[in-house]
Amino acid sequence: MARSRNALLQAIHLFKALDPRVSVNELIAFLYVCENEGLTVQELAEVAKLTQSTASRSLRALGPAGSDWAQAPALGLVEAFLNPHDARSHVIHLTPRGRELRDHLDGVIRQATTIVQEPLRAAE
Repeated sequence: MARSRNALLQAIHLFKALDPRVSVNELIAFLYVCENEGLTVQELAEVAKLTQSTASRSLRALGPAGSDWAQAPALGLVEAFLNPHDARSHVIHLTPRGRELRDHLDGVIRQATTIVQEPLRAAE
């Protein structure tokens, strides 16, 4: 009998359905941007415990296709804008597609199924 996926597994499957090449670091980067729109690449690196280059690569993979800033798979989930307080850095915001995925994931989490279920009782 197949059992339902818990929220974490379902979220990972939804994210991987966008492109099978996405990495765990890209998923982590996306989730941090969902919770902290407007953070910089350096701030993401700090909170996610990634190197700055890994954080940058992960965000670029989430960027919009056709952008000079983005790189494959260019999922179109985030955009980078010059930081108004420091033109040497970028602030990261969700795109409409990114907000849509965030809201979908939020719904999945709200209807979470636990990983551990009670064991079946043997017939008495």
